[in-house]
Amino acid sequence: MKTLIALITACVASSALAAPPAARQERQTARIAQGVATGALTKKEAAKLTAQQAKIQVQKKVAKADGVVTRGEKRRLDAAQDRASRNVYRKKHNARTR
Repeated sequence: MKTLIALITACVASSALAAPPAARQERQTARIAQGVATGALTKKEAAKLTAQQAKIQVQKKVAKADGVVTRGEKRRLDAAQDRASRNVYRKKHNARTR
């Protein structure tokens, strides 16, 4: 029993550590694709949201360019992802359809 609990704990801990750092951006991109597939997003809305994600990716590369992402840079990247997430939600739930 103790071995089973230890094994499960190890699996959960390793999966949490193995999560890619770009997971949040990938989830947002998936949300955009899902919105296009269901018709909740127009092509123009999806293009704007995709461009916003690309801009965040560029900001992330600039932050990583010196080898260290500072606390302030991380805060700015998180804020940009927060804004992007709100934009995805708002555009998916507005009255426009494809």
